[in-house]
Amino acid sequence: MKRLHRPLAALLMLCLTTAARAHDAGPVSDPEALGFSSSRLARIAAWQQSQVDAGAFSGGVAAIARNGRVAYLRAVGFRDKAKTIPLQPNAIFWIASMSKPVTSVAAMMLVEEGRLDLAAPVHQYIPELKDMVVAVEKKDPVTGKTGLAREPQKHPMTVLDLLRHTGGLVYGVGGTKVDQLYKSLYGNAGVWRRDKTLADFVSGLAKLPLAHQPGEVWEYGHSVDVLARVIEIASGQPFDQFLEARLFKPLDMIDTGFYVPEAKLSRLVDPPASGWGGPPDSVMADVTKPTKLFSGGGGLVSTAADYLRFCQMLLNGGELDGVRILSSATVRLMTTNSLPPDIRFAGIASGLVGPQAGSTWGLGFAVRSDAAWSVVPGSVGSFTWMGASGTYFWVDPAEQLTAVHLIQVAPGKGGPFNYAFRNLTYGAFRVPDQGAPDAARAPLRVDANRLAAYVGTYRFASSSSRDKQERREFGGLGLEIAMQGGRVKVASPMPDAPAARAGVMANDIITHLDGEATQGKSLNQVLDKMRGPVNTSIHLKIVRNEQHEPIELTVVRAPIRAAGADLEVAVKDGKLELEASGALSVLDFEKGAPITVVPMSSSEFFVDGGDHTRLAFRRDGTDQKMRLVLDPGPWQIIGQRIN
Repeated sequence: MKRLHRPLAALLMLCLTTAARAHDAGPVSDPEALGFSSSRLARIAAWQQSQVDAGAFSGGVAAIARNGRVAYLRAVGFRDKAKTIPLQPNAIFWIASMSKPVTSVAAMMLVEEGRLDLAAPVHQYIPELKDMVVAVEKKDPVTGKTGLAREPQKHPMTVLDLLRHTGGLVYGVGGTKVDQLYKSLYGNAGVWRRDKTLADFVSGLAKLPLAHQPGEVWEYGHSVDVLARVIEIASGQPFDQFLEARLFKPLDMIDTGFYVPEAKLSRLVDPPASGWGGPPDSVMADVTKPTKLFSGGGGLVSTAADYLRFCQMLLNGGELDGVRILSSATVRLMTTNSLPPDIRFAGIASGLVGPQAGSTWGLGFAVRSDAAWSVVPGSVGSFTWMGASGTYFWVDPAEQLTAVHLIQVAPGKGGPFNYAFRNLTYGAFRVPDQGAPDAARAPLRVDANRLAAYVGTYRFASSSSRDKQERREFGGLGLEIAMQGGRVKVASPMPDAPAARAGVMANDIITHLDGEATQGKSLNQVLDKMRGPVNTSIHLKIVRNEQHEPIELTVVRAPIRAAGADLEVAVKDGKLELEASGALSVLDFEKGAPITVVPMSSSEFFVDGGDHTRLAFRRDGTDQKMRLVLDPGPWQIIGQRIN
């Protein structure tokens, strides 16, 4: 078994620095020996610093391990909102929904021991949930008003439903009438408070209806918090004690728990400058004092080092440093699709593009199932999740890779940072260096007209040699959206996508789609309405801050792709010069650092330095458009000229 050795704790101390730009500290291990380019890994810290400088987040910690050894562990920026205290690699973050995989592992430990039955009704462990009904919105044909009809469960909610979010439990943050009922859980009169217990919370939840029939719809919600209460009952221990004794202590996760002790508060990262959203996020984020509410869905704090050990245990098939947590068969079950064909995994708080695209749901994890639909690199079978606070991790068994990125941003704002970190990580993989060819000693001369034929912008769907599949396109608007107080809020429009070109802006509230009110609809319903065939139109009504009248826009759906890597090819002084110009760097090419390439033939070139990236210009396919192939061969990346 590959192991992530605990000398990591000692190595963390080597990374400590008093400089604000803590990313100047050296990497933990030799990244070249683990298949990475040191110079391209350094782009992670440079990107983080640019985000700190722009005020996107105050600081971040990134950790990457491969083959059981840490290739990268650095902190950038500051621990506090005032930007006066440098962030250190052992900083403690509220990890929000990255708690869910931990709780799921805890439940499966009990399943292996025969103390918990996946097929059993939840009411077998929590009898007071037996009589929960399902609320269905129905319109009165006489009055035209919409009300809630209550129906019995067709099938009881099972423990499996809790693990895969198909039990009908929701968070109550959408705009449906059921969401409005769930808001009673929050606030001073509710049961979702740090001075209440999981038992108190479940008692309050039992008085509410389910939003869906169990086993019929995937919707994110309080399922894993109920699962934590099931674990308490099945194990006979408070949930925090079970985790400490059975998971954190055996894995040596020394800084993970439900609050930060006073002696460690100097390492706790401040909330984002904008603060947290409303409940349930604000309740869980107060981690400076002990709590009675051990939220399995979002209550934990942790460090990059601790969570990397948790990830490595999963990558190893349930074992780390001689400690067996789960069997390899159970880990395979958890990281394999658990949803029936008629249930769609939609992801959370994201619109048409996000790190969950091309994924399905296992038992506690989103699992990458279709690389062609995905907008981020990685192997099929990779599994991942994130937290509302911007924290993110994934495990790639095919590449023997684990990665953790910890930042603190407002809920719903983490998607673009997850996307960038994942691309930067895979973009740092080395391609076998073929060295400088003979042409380096005796460069060829290429006809000026031939060089001019190559000039233009080339777009690459990915910046990674590990992402070999062509991406499918789909018709959409190009929006990241989130539900906030029952309203559809634009988190961010994709650059150059239809919505952005039509004038949609971040923080806009979309009130109507083709005349239908978005208030009262779920996130999935809104997403389905936005999608459609390419070149079809949809009418949006928008409310924007500081504008009294609603804004009405017609947006034409277009093929949607995530922003990838662009290379600008120009001729300067009779030679080809290339520079990255898109959202991502690619191989040897960066933004603001043009590179003159050396010809090997009239259509083939190479970079005389760095990783010796090779280039080939080709006209392929029926369209005969010019393409640029980087490192032709098994690790090639293909870009198409777009102008």
